[in-house]
Amino acid sequence: MHTPAFTDMPQPPPAARPPHLPAGSRLAWLDNLRIALTLLVVAHHAAQAYGPADWWYVTGQPRSSGLATLSAVDGAFFMSLFFFVSAVLVPGSYDRRGARRFLTGRLLRLGVPLLAGALTIIPGLMYAYYVHYRGYAPISYPRYFTDVFLGLGDRPDDWSGPSWPDLQFGHLWFVQNLLAYSVLYVVLRQTARLVGRRRPGVTRQRRAPGHRMLLLTVVALAAATFLVRLRYPLDTWVPVLDFLQVEPARLPQYAAFFTFGALAGRHDWLHRFDATTGWSWLTGGMLAVAVLFAVGADASAFGPDGATGGSALWSTYESGLCVALSVGLLTLFRETLARAGRVTRELSADSYTVYVVHVPLVVTLQYLLAGRGLPATAAWCVVAVAGTVSAYALSAGLRRLPGARRVL
Repeated sequence: MHTPAFTDMPQPPPAARPPHLPAGSRLAWLDNLRIALTLLVVAHHAAQAYGPADWWYVTGQPRSSGLATLSAVDGAFFMSLFFFVSAVLVPGSYDRRGARRFLTGRLLRLGVPLLAGALTIIPGLMYAYYVHYRGYAPISYPRYFTDVFLGLGDRPDDWSGPSWPDLQFGHLWFVQNLLAYSVLYVVLRQTARLVGRRRPGVTRQRRAPGHRMLLLTVVALAAATFLVRLRYPLDTWVPVLDFLQVEPARLPQYAAFFTFGALAGRHDWLHRFDATTGWSWLTGGMLAVAVLFAVGADASAFGPDGATGGSALWSTYESGLCVALSVGLLTLFRETLARAGRVTRELSADSYTVYVVHVPLVVTLQYLLAGRGLPATAAWCVVAVAGTVSAYALSAGLRRLPGARRVL
């Protein structure tokens, strides 16, 4: 993605600087939360073959309604919270480095793994799916890559999908969207500077959200989500500008939480947010999760997306879960899991690489367990544990290669 070159933004006097996190600062509890979210991502993808009815690289495996519910709960909040955590340090990084250096760093840190993964990891996964499940005559990987993945060959009349061509970004959609949001942030900051919205020496600190603001957020997210899903149901992905892979059904949550993360970093909400409010929302969120598991429900239990009461109810329930669990987990980790050690620092440093490389390891394990007679929950446990260990081991090794830490 190309962006115009920008000059560095002039800084206000030190006394007037916004109260975002200072240069070089680390929040140990936020790193610990990042680790937990990464573990949840691996467990979520480990469950894809055994729980929800979504498309996945491995099919025909035993199913568990409990894992389907787990996937629904995960999907309601964990990537939104990832966008929030990723955006917290964006304002401070931009202010310290200026627009040009900030964009260069984002392109290096996000763009290089995205490009490398899109040319290696994703076509490899899709080729395995092509060979095992599509039933066509075997073809070589180079021919698959050009004819099927890139779509340069003719589309078969009996093509089984999920789309044509196979070209996609898979789980790297998050990296791609995060890069797009970062570019948009720079554009907005530069636009605000050019129209004189930011005056040196003047800073207005926004109050941290309370119950009223959080409730209004749930209502707004629910309404926006319901309206979007009138046209774009869950798990419908669309190419924006023939490049950006977007799931519109969750776009209101993702865009909102990236924005909230940037505001939290700018106005020091992470320190100023009231713990009592956070505990209340965590309690409500956990009760809502317990209800879903008690009745064994996921999104499908509310009926199809569209102009239906079930869709409106699930949009509201999901939006409430998203806000409650995100706010609650931020509070939980800030108040109780704020310690850092050598191991947690290493795990946090490896977490981004784990996100990039874990899916092929998870899928390989799922292939190896296919036909072994394990029940769904047992297979999921094996894949989740072994996938996590192998992904962190691989990530630690990759990050020790010369120059790798600049990217991974």
